Amino acid sequence: MPELDLSHIRNFSIIAHIDHGKSTLADRFLVHTQTVEMRTFHDQLLDDMDLEMERGITIRSHPVKMRYKAQNGEIYDFNLIDTPGHVDFNYEVSRSLAACEGAILLIDASQGVQAQTIANLNLALRQNLAIIPVINKIDLPSADVPLCLEQLEEILQIPREEALQVSARADIGIDELMEAVVQRIPPPKGRNDRLQALVFDSLFDDYRGVVTYVRVLNGTVKARDSIRLMATETDTDVKEVGCFTPHMKALDCLGPGDTGYIITTLKSPKDIQVGDTVTLAAQPAAEALPGFQKSVPMVFSGIYPIEADQYEQLKFNIAKLQLNDPAFIATPENSVALGAGFRCGFLGLLHMDIVQERLRRDYNMDLILTYPSVEYHVFLKNGTMVKVDNPLHMPEANLIEHSEEPMIKSQILSPTKFMGAIMNLILDKRGLCQHTETVDANHVMLTARMPLHEIVLDFYDKLKTITRGYGSMDYEPDGYEPGPMVRLDILVNGEPVDAFASISHADRAVARARQICQRLREAIPPQQFKVALQGAIGGKIIAREDVRQYRKDVLAKCYGGDITRKRKLLEKQKEGKKRMKLYGNVNIPQEAFIAVLRNDEENQK
Repeated sequence: MPELDLSHIRNFSIIAHIDHGKSTLADRFLVHTQTVEMRTFHDQLLDDMDLEMERGITIRSHPVKMRYKAQNGEIYDFNLIDTPGHVDFNYEVSRSLAACEGAILLIDASQGVQAQTIANLNLALRQNLAIIPVINKIDLPSADVPLCLEQLEEILQIPREEALQVSARADIGIDELMEAVVQRIPPPKGRNDRLQALVFDSLFDDYRGVVTYVRVLNGTVKARDSIRLMATETDTDVKEVGCFTPHMKALDCLGPGDTGYIITTLKSPKDIQVGDTVTLAAQPAAEALPGFQKSVPMVFSGIYPIEADQYEQLKFNIAKLQLNDPAFIATPENSVALGAGFRCGFLGLLHMDIVQERLRRDYNMDLILTYPSVEYHVFLKNGTMVKVDNPLHMPEANLIEHSEEPMIKSQILSPTKFMGAIMNLILDKRGLCQHTETVDANHVMLTARMPLHEIVLDFYDKLKTITRGYGSMDYEPDGYEPGPMVRLDILVNGEPVDAFASISHADRAVARARQICQRLREAIPPQQFKVALQGAIGGKIIAREDVRQYRKDVLAKCYGGDITRKRKLLEKQKEGKKRMKLYGNVNIPQEAFIAVLRNDEENQK
């Protein structure tokens, strides 16, 4: 491709609530610019992961370079980044927006403005991006364009005259939208002096090593340059630079305003950090770029390999995954029951589900996950405060002065007729509805404050159920609040199993203990002796179930005679069971660990 000046480059993202048509619109851009041939085209072309295709969601950002001939006859380079829509991938969206000058805000004509629409718009406004509001899916019978335009003005404070009406699926209004990108999104600003390039994403290629996604702000980088990563002070040589069309295509150089990739001689995933600044080693920039605000994990869980000898392989695979997903953190830990593994932090339960599924599929790992937890603040009687995200690190009850649990402030957007059911759900999750706001004639927005622990498991699923799919939620951290948190231990044959331990609210501990014991009773096969499954808080037993024992028919050879003969044989068997119980170990199958973590309708009652 011949080089274009900065005035003919447009860097932009597509942002929206989940399932509002971002990937379909990106597909339509690729077709209209003839970036891909129709014989190789398929839906969700930029979603290259099996998980994205199966679930119909975008999990990670996908950059692509397109060349567009405008109506004025000029040629423009479009650098598009398709972004996820789910709240758990908010950090992915914020990193993508940092590489852009504008954003297309997509609104589903049949659903209107949703909670994540507002959240993503706020992210874009914080970056001072130009916004193009677009009403999508106008061809649907259920489309209500006047309502969407009203919501655009009332909720988002954007004049309705600025909105474009399109249908990405039916190919309506796409040409007008592409012209709006040329007219409304400003070109990048940059100088052709000392190199400054922002690392906004990266991935690990088994054959080529670390592939770094960069947005060049100033200067030029080309193959055989010696570059420096300013955060780690690491020098390396560039083997290749290029862009995504949507597949990797090598170029002679990347200049100011360009978005593309750099392949260096670095082979370790730990050598590259997202948010780092790339500069030339011989002529380094005076200062690094601001980078990104560090993501804060919301949900914690342990990840362990089923086979102990897979630990090193798991360690390397986690490092490769962190390269592509910096919001996922992992630190080594050991469990008595599960052996060596990692304590991992995630942005939410969907994020946790996607990470473990990617480890299983992409890297062929067999894993066990422990019960999800959040980070508590525990204040001890000696005046110190400790942060606890692992139940095993919970101090003894007699040492605790009080504890605090993390809270979140959530905004729930829903049709008005479901407001009563939503308020009941909030109360059931120990939350408090602070106020309600009428959005329009048919929609209401509820603002509630709830414990994070109560919403990470199944709140979103239940919200979708009671609102028939029309409710949406966005949340943000809202400090801590005192609460009677206790460590719940599960004893198997009198021995605590740390993989089943969890931190629970005192009011919910008994129900939770009964639930775990019942699931274990069903999952653990019968043993040679009766096995007690107990839930305990400290030294107090609060729940119990028994795994039944095998019983050999010792009376089979006892023909007739006095009843005392049968009693004698049964007593002899009973004594043998007692001796076996003293020395016996219980075999807990993998299915038992999975059963405890299973999330169904009765979970967290």
